[in-house]
Amino acid sequence: MKNISFGLDTFGDNTVDLQGAPVSPAQTLRNIVEEAKMAEKVGVDIIGIGEHHREDYAVSAPDIVMTAILASTEKLKVTSSVTVLSSDDPVRIFERYSTMNALSQGRAEITLGRGSFIESFPLFGFDLQDYEKLFSERLDLFAKILAADSRGEAITWHGETRPALENQMLYPPTEAGIQAWVAVGGSPESVVRAAKYRFPLMLAVIGGAAERFRPYADLYKRANEQFGQPQMPIGVHSPGLVAATDAEARELSLENWLEQQRKIGAERGWAPADATQFEREIDHGALYIGSPETVAKKIAKTISALDLDRFTLKYANGPTSHEHLLKSIELYGTEVIPMVKDILSKKA
Repeated sequence: MKNISFGLDTFGDNTVDLQGAPVSPAQTLRNIVEEAKMAEKVGVDIIGIGEHHREDYAVSAPDIVMTAILASTEKLKVTSSVTVLSSDDPVRIFERYSTMNALSQGRAEITLGRGSFIESFPLFGFDLQDYEKLFSERLDLFAKILAADSRGEAITWHGETRPALENQMLYPPTEAGIQAWVAVGGSPESVVRAAKYRFPLMLAVIGGAAERFRPYADLYKRANEQFGQPQMPIGVHSPGLVAATDAEARELSLENWLEQQRKIGAERGWAPADATQFEREIDHGALYIGSPETVAKKIAKTISALDLDRFTLKYANGPTSHEHLLKSIELYGTEVIPMVKDILSKKA
């Protein structure tokens, strides 16, 4: 059986306490660090921290939260989930993450993406008409930065969306590079581009059956072959929650999931979500909600179907209390991951 890593991630959903009262964004941020400490305690490999700039999420600066987590843990790897590359500067991203890697002895990874929302564009003064150009140019630049860093060389780069770099060294250099993934939501062009730049692929499977993403995994592998390079890891990020029983997990998740879906749906013109859709996503789609055994079986099925190297559970989905999130993390690490490994070993 291949060596599969198991992760958790959060966008820092603003939460409530056990009585249903809202928790401040500041407390939510502090809770995330405690949740990461629990993840390390129970044997999770990596935790991802998202980036959003809106009222329902507390994390707008994932690298700051990641630094706090790295300072509070010893073995846990930490990644962004994602860094919105289109509205950030690749040079500053490299400097921040190379600094984190130095302080943590290489435990900081990065996941680059377009982001699932667009509020960072007007916030930082970017034009949505440049959506594609911003991402493609910045990905090209970041790939060249990593390549130059690996060789200890200066970088020269010219583009249209930021000033040119002429024989410029970037500091601090890394000791062993930065592991950078590219997150893809379902664009074949993005899959091929990830392969072109030799980035591992993180598939965001947030709706529908995971099996429908098999063509993207196959496309990525074909692209690597055509580019004449070794295969690189493929991961999946999907939402879920683990509780003692299926009934408890569904009860804890339903209203939070509906609230989140209806709010985002109203912004994007989706039909209102309902309990039937929620149940369908659990039974046949992208929600990994249930008891440890239920969630483990579904994760093992997804790993096998897509031949994955990493599975990451988005453990915070709407205003779930910190206490329930801690319990979900504990069950994921102590019961779900060992069950998944056992199921996969028996299939090998």
